Amino acid sequence: MGRSRTPKPVWLLAGGRGSHRRGPDPLLQRALSLAEKPSPAVAYVGAPSGDNRAFFLMIAGELKKAGAGEVTLVRLCGRRPDLDRARDELARADLVFMTGGDVEEGMRVLEETSTVTLLRELASGGVPFLGVSAGSIMLARSWVRWRDPHDEASVELFPCLGIADVWCDTHGEAEGWEELATLARIVPEGSVSHGIPMSAGLVVHPGGRPEAAGGPVHRFESRAGEAVRIADLEPPTVPRL
Repeated sequence: MGRSRTPKPVWLLAGGRGSHRRGPDPLLQRALSLAEKPSPAVAYVGAPSGDNRAFFLMIAGELKKAGAGEVTLVRLCGRRPDLDRARDELARADLVFMTGGDVEEGMRVLEETSTVTLLRELASGGVPFLGVSAGSIMLARSWVRWRDPHDEASVELFPCLGIADVWCDTHGEAEGWEELATLARIVPEGSVSHGIPMSAGLVVHPGGRPEAAGGPVHRFESRAGEAVRIADLEPPTVPRL
């Protein structure tokens, strides 16, 4: 059966505490179900973590526990990555997984390997996407950086993949969402930015409608250059995909 050409919801997870779970992670199970086939093949994009092998093996184990079939590390880092092979692995996957690590470094790798357009085309063509931690931020619209790390006024936005039509941060609740609040101060007036707490998730439906999964998602609204905390986004009573 051919793949649907309809874009799928994008799953953005914070990660955390999953390695201590004995059974499969229910959020990973729900995300993997978007592939609409048993034991879906997963393309693991390790660019945010420098294609770290140990990290890959740990997360691949969690994905397989949740029902994934073959999980392939798509190598994009290093001096001479085999880009033809990487693109073929992405194109053949039933689901693309974006791992954690460093957001800006991950985007640099994707841009330098000309992978950004391919990932966007796969998403628009119906391939489901799942991110965790920094990978979730990379799937969203944009993120923050400082031109001068010693000057708070030098903060600016830089573009991410935009596959999920939201702004978000992950597992920053212990620090009071400092980076997310900075983001919320410089995005357009009235925009809402989402903080995904540890072990929770945000499902972004085609068209941009966000839905909390596994727990409340924290939210900040941009008002006159300030980040204002607004009501949490609560999960629906009956889970929806």
